[in-house]
Amino acid sequence: MASAVLFDFDGTLADTAADLSRALNRVRADRGLGEVPLEQLRGHASAGARGLLGAGMGVLPEHDEFKPLREAFLKHYAEHICVDTRLFPGVEELLSAIEVRGLRWGIVTNKSTSLTRLVVRELGLEARAACVVCGDTTPHLKPHPASLLHAAGELKVATADCIYLGDDLRDIQAARAAGMRPVAVAWGYGEDLASWNADAILQRPEDLISRL
Repeated sequence: MASAVLFDFDGTLADTAADLSRALNRVRADRGLGEVPLEQLRGHASAGARGLLGAGMGVLPEHDEFKPLREAFLKHYAEHICVDTRLFPGVEELLSAIEVRGLRWGIVTNKSTSLTRLVVRELGLEARAACVVCGDTTPHLKPHPASLLHAAGELKVATADCIYLGDDLRDIQAARAAGMRPVAVAWGYGEDLASWNADAILQRPEDLISRL
């Protein structure tokens, strides 16, 4: 049994890959470069600007061009942030099942507060999420456990009573370090989930309902 269910955002609750990829391709277009197909970028969406710029531009954080490219990417993304973004199939049913059982759920993401709040509001989740903890809420990003510990504090629940769902190895590492039960989701952007040492791997959101 759990007192609260916490979710990563990109690749776990919401399929944001199309809008993130569009922002990357706008950066490329600004520089006279051709479009990179969505499916080539999709697996990097959980890593945000860093992942997309690495995959689509070959530019890593240590590169001199990374900062201006990141700023351009985030500007394009903010301007068209929720065009094709949707909850993954089955997620709405899972959230409803959590709420019917009197449990609370929240979001813990490395995405910035300004961007997260925009998408959460557009998806109609703002009034439903018991907490929304973002990449700039604490000084540390996942896989550091700080943001998950902050969420448990906001909800006033023990970390051992929280389940954390994510589609990236960093999610599982952060949950484990925070003393939460880490659950990997197969419908997101991650690969090789079996090597992550999660407590469970869910194939569909509905698979969690029977475990609540």
